[in-house]
Parts: sequence; C-alpha cells; structure tokens
Amino acid sequence: MPAEKIPGWIERLLLPKLSEISGDIKAINSRIDSLEGKIDSLRNETKTEINSVRSEISSLRNETKIEISSMRNDMNVRLDSLEKRIPVIEKIAALELKIANLEKRLAVA
Repeated sequence: MPAEKIPGWIERLLLPKLSEISGDIKAINSRIDSLEGKIDSLRNETKTEINSVRSEISSLRNETKIEISSMRNDMNVRLDSLEKRIPVIEKIAALELKIANLEKRLAVA
C-alpha cells in the first residue's frame, strides 16, 4: 500500500511509536556491542590466566621431576653405603661371637 493512501491519523499514531521502537533497537544494539566487547575482554583474560596456570603447572612438574631425581640419587647413595656396611657388620657380629666363645673358654680354664 503506497504511503499516500495511509490515513493521516494512523500516520500520526504510528510514526512516534516507530521512532521510539527504532531508538530502543539502537540502544539494544549498543548494549549488545558493549557486551561483545566485554565478552572478548573476558575471553582474553581467561586465555591469559589459563596460559599462566599452564606455565606454573609445567614449572612445578619440572621442579618435581628434579626433586624426585635428586631423591632417587640420594637413596641410591644411601643404599650403596648400606651395602658396603653390611659385610662389615657381619664381620663384627662374627668377631663378637668369637670373643664370647673365648671369654667362655677363659672363664672355664
């Protein structure tokens, strides 16, 4: 229907409402644009935080590996030391038995 055929009173009623609706739509679009910017900002912050946490986890993992390796080496050294002491302890125990036997013989004689 051509605009000339719209009765004047309908035009007077509708145009203010259409202008108001148009303004509301523009305001909504502005809000949407603002929210998109905030979402993008939050997304970037989240990515940065995630990368930071990944970096910290990687660092902690490496530190843990180093500490475990150090502990393993320390335990190996201690085990080696114990292995070297065991024959000495066995010899001392054998000597103590011999001394006890000699003491018994000397006490009888």
